[in-house]
Amino acid sequence: MNTRTIGSFRAVVLAAGLLAVALPMMLGAQTPKLLDLGSKACIPCKMMAPILEELTKEYAGRLQVEFIDVWIKENAAKGKEYGIKAIPTQIFFAADGKELWRHEGFLSKEDILAKWKELGYDLGAAAAPTIERWAPAAKDTRSKDQICTLSDADIDPQTAVVVQTDKGDVRLRDLHTYFILYSCLTEDRTDLEARVSVTDHATGNMVAARAATYLQGVDEATGRPWIQAFADRAAATAAMQRSGGSLIAWGALLANELSHRCGFCDRAVYPQDAAEVLIEGVQSWGCCAHCAMGVAARTGKDIEVRQPDALTGEMITVKTLGGSVASVEPKTAVAWFGKTKKPDGTWVSAGCFHQGFFTTPENLRKWLETRPFETGEMITIQQSLADKMKLTPQQIQKACKIGECAPK
Repeated sequence: MNTRTIGSFRAVVLAAGLLAVALPMMLGAQTPKLLDLGSKACIPCKMMAPILEELTKEYAGRLQVEFIDVWIKENAAKGKEYGIKAIPTQIFFAADGKELWRHEGFLSKEDILAKWKELGYDLGAAAAPTIERWAPAAKDTRSKDQICTLSDADIDPQTAVVVQTDKGDVRLRDLHTYFILYSCLTEDRTDLEARVSVTDHATGNMVAARAATYLQGVDEATGRPWIQAFADRAAATAAMQRSGGSLIAWGALLANELSHRCGFCDRAVYPQDAAEVLIEGVQSWGCCAHCAMGVAARTGKDIEVRQPDALTGEMITVKTLGGSVASVEPKTAVAWFGKTKKPDGTWVSAGCFHQGFFTTPENLRKWLETRPFETGEMITIQQSLADKMKLTPQQIQKACKIGECAPK
């Protein structure tokens, strides 16, 4: 290799080196930028930290992410420079450095990505998995008298409850389901009890609810209450001696059943079946996963929801901040939005018995395999909250209210 060739080779190497240095700078100049001005001390700022970290890793080369702690002395002037009034403040810059939009307070990852897309920057996020079912996977061959009007579940002949109405009999799977219905009604309930019949646990015959004697106990494994009705008090006493529990009058039973209510729709719940909701440390409940998220909409406060995976029981924890989802653990968790088709062709919520959270989409798929009659779609937990936050106060007041006890 002669001197001239060596010189040309060095020039190529030098140019390549300069390009290696300049290319990232050139790319940086061609990518949008998210600037978060906050501190490492304030609560919403702390909740932004893992979001900024995820964005930095997942969108490297497509999005610049910068954090400035304006509470540090050397950065104090930055707050004035960017004209911020509160922390955290997120500022969205175009690739040319022009400010496009700014936001004060906590901003979820989903909202950040949605805003970038709205601003014309598709960051190439991976498409979310889709799970949906718009027709039952099997034909429902059950007769109507075998199906609980409220829950769509099979009716156990030994625990069935029947409510007489002008439009026909409403059949329910058990007394707890009746009390759920009772708590949801908007009609006058003055004479409702006179129209309720329960199954005599000893004979299987129907007996007027007011005339029955009740035995109530707690399942040792689940902690869930159980109720048995008897036409004869002696039979109830004998059952109590065999299996334990306590005799309880109808009025006291009603009070017990209504003692725990959903913090969103006010529906009666058993804590063992419900999502736990903490409202600034005060305990409440959600009759289903979606109603649990609705507590944030009804109260206007930040909440923490603890909802077991509907398949495995593994706990899913969701925290909200300012009407948005601040964190979900595990991060892979998703929601099932059970829907039913109305005669006019529109799809509406199938009710609280058809909703749930799952730690993974795969768990949801397995759950659906065991429930061939379920229809609806998978949504994000963020969407579950967003749907509730869109409701007006009037809509929230009507949530889960039956209005009229009538058979399907």
